[in-house]
This record gives sequence, C-alpha cells and structure tokens, in this order.
Amino acid sequence: MINTDLIKSVIYLQRRIIKKRKIIPRDYFFEPNDNYVLVGMRRAGKTTIMHKLARDLVEKGADWNQIIYVNFEDERLNEMKLSDLDTIVAAASEMTDKQPYFFFDEIQNIDGWERFARRLADQGERVYITGSNSKMMSSEIISRLGGRYMMKYVTPYNFTEYLTAKNIQHDEEAMLTTQMRAKIVQGCQSYLENGGLPDSLNQIVPRNYLTNIYQNIFLGDIVTRNSVRNVESLRLLISKIAETVMHEVSYSRLATSVKQTQNPISTQIAIKYINYAKEAYLLFDIKNYASKFAERESTPKFYFLDNGILNLFLFQKDPVLLENMVAITLYNKYKEDMYYLHSAKNKIDLDFYLPSVKTAVQVAWELDDFSKEREIAALTTLAQKDKKIDHFEIITWNQEETIEANEIQIQVKPLYKFLLAAEKHNY
Repeated sequence: MINTDLIKSVIYLQRRIIKKRKIIPRDYFFEPNDNYVLVGMRRAGKTTIMHKLARDLVEKGADWNQIIYVNFEDERLNEMKLSDLDTIVAAASEMTDKQPYFFFDEIQNIDGWERFARRLADQGERVYITGSNSKMMSSEIISRLGGRYMMKYVTPYNFTEYLTAKNIQHDEEAMLTTQMRAKIVQGCQSYLENGGLPDSLNQIVPRNYLTNIYQNIFLGDIVTRNSVRNVESLRLLISKIAETVMHEVSYSRLATSVKQTQNPISTQIAIKYINYAKEAYLLFDIKNYASKFAERESTPKFYFLDNGILNLFLFQKDPVLLENMVAITLYNKYKEDMYYLHSAKNKIDLDFYLPSVKTAVQVAWELDDFSKEREIAALTTLAQKDKKIDHFEIITWNQEETIEANEIQIQVKPLYKFLLAAEKHNY
C-alpha cells in the first residue's frame, strides 16, 4: 500500500545516498527559479546531477526535510499509479512547513506523470524530473507540461569531463608537456574503448559493467517498456546495426539480414524496433544530405550513443570506434543539423556534413598514401561543388598536419585534440 510512511522511508533512504555520493561537477547550468526535466541514456549521470542540485540547495540554506527526493525505480513503488502521486505531496507536508523541493527520478515509470508534474508547477512548486526515454521530450509531453518545465538533455561524459573524473590534467600546459600529453592520449584510448558512462570509470573490468547496463537498457527500456514479443529478432537487429556503423544501410536490408538467421521480422517491425532503441537513447541516426526526403529516411547511418556499449559488439575494430566517437561528439552539439553526404553523381562520399557551421569532416584511423588521397579527394570535390563549406577536417587517431590542396586548407587532427576543441566551441 502506498502511504506517507512508505514515501518518507524512500525519501530518507535517498537522503543518505545523496549525502554520501561522490560527485564530479559537470558543465550543466540550471536557472534557479525554473523547473526541469532531465532526459538521457540510462546511467548517463542524470541522477548524480539531481543529487548535486539537492546538495547545492542545502548548502544555500535549505534543510534536508525540504528535499523530497523520490526514486521511482525503488521496488517498493512498483505498484504506484498516477492516483498515488499526491501521497508524495502529503508526505512533504508532514516533513516540512517550508517550501519543498521535489525531485522525481525515472518518473516515466508512472503513466500520466506529466499531468501531476504540470499541476505542481501551476501551484508554484519547485520540481526536478529525470527520465530515460526520449518520449519525455516529445511534442505531446511538452504540450501537456504547458511550458512549465525546461528540458535538459544529459549525455555520458564528454572527453573533458572524462579526463576531469580521472584526474588527468588537460589544460594548455598539459597539452604542451610530453609526459602530460601522453596521459591525455592514454585517457583517450580508454575513452574510445569504454565510452563515457560515469560509473564505468570505477570498474576494474568496465566491459562487465557495460554488459550489465546494455542488458538493462535492452530488457528494461526497450523490451519491457514496449512489450516486445520477438526479443531474439530485436537482439539480432541491434547486433546487425553495430556491424553497419560507418556505412549507410536501408531498413529493408537490416530486416533481411535478421531473417537470414531464421528469425522472422518485417521491414516495418524493424523500423519500429529501431525507434524503440532510439527512444531509449541507445542509438541515433543521421541522414544523407544529398538525397531526396524518402531516400534520406530509408537509408540512414546508425551510431551508438556510447562507445563502450558499441564496443560490446565489436572485435578489434578501432576505425569503427573512432568514427562513432566523432559522430557522438558532433551529434551532441548539432543534433538534427548533422548529415553524411553521399552522391554518386558528384562522386562525393563524406562522413559528416555540418551546413550550419560550413564544415565537412572525414574520419580515418590512419592516413597512408592511399587513404590520404581518397579523403582529400572527397573534401576537394565537395569544395568545388559546394562553395558554402569553408572548413575541412580529417580526424585520425594520432596524426596531425595541415594539407593545402586545390586552394583549400585541410586540418588533420588527432582524436584527442578534436574532442577537446569541439567541446569548447563551435567550428
């Protein structure tokens, strides 16, 4: 039975957790008088940010009884329904006669939560909410919240945050000092392979932790939440998508590759399953800028939102991890204004095309004589066809130089420098 005593027990448990939690500050700004919904991949750090917000409120003068923190993944709340949510307000009134600060962690588990959240905001309450499903950012949910909440997308650690969490100096002095720079490169290798989920840094064997997180996303955020019946076909579909990273692929081809394993799946079901994976922040895709709308939609390039999870599907494929890492970094900055560009007519095959910042980016693990000629040709051909683009880069693992070709200048950058520069400013 959901009563105020149970709610207070949940709140007191969270209070102990918040007080003991080691928190690495992250670069997220919150207006002090706004309400927020934080969304993003499971274990990306949303809860830690909420803990930091709660501790900041106490440091500024609030007392702990004003911190009404409810984690809806607490198994004692499994039976909670929309009609039970007012019990939280009742518990808050029993705990404090001052203004409460409501923190609702993973509230998407409660159907209709947005109506409750809007009513609290309409009453002038201060509310922070997290969820691990992109449906929380849908136009329907935003409309129901009535503009009372700011949306904040939380990603796994970027490279700067990752180095900070590992206590690796990465300022100008470090970049110009051989020994310190070597530590940055070593950190970049770990980041490339294990990704940026914060808790993975505390693991002796990150792969075991990442396997567990992937299973939680797969079974909890995709299968259970969407009542998927053909679980094996979904599992194979995600594995097949991992094999396509770096390449455009049609939905029909993905469905065919799954059917070839004797697991039935139609193209429409494959599209539906992929959308489930995108809603759980496991995958994202980018479209071909050169194609017509229908072709853009049917032949995307897929990437994973964390390199560590992608690496669970790979065996010694550093070039795939490199391109996926560049894709994540650009996607977190440019979202829907990011494309690839493939045009057989114009003989252009470009990894990333960013029209808003007039930038073209190629990715190559290593530039040898053959690959250098190919990557340069793609960029110089684009420069001839598209005069709007004036910034050209090739991202490699560890090479750096400036190339002059056909009246354009191409910057060849090692991954660690690209990551640090991209996180500081736009091109």
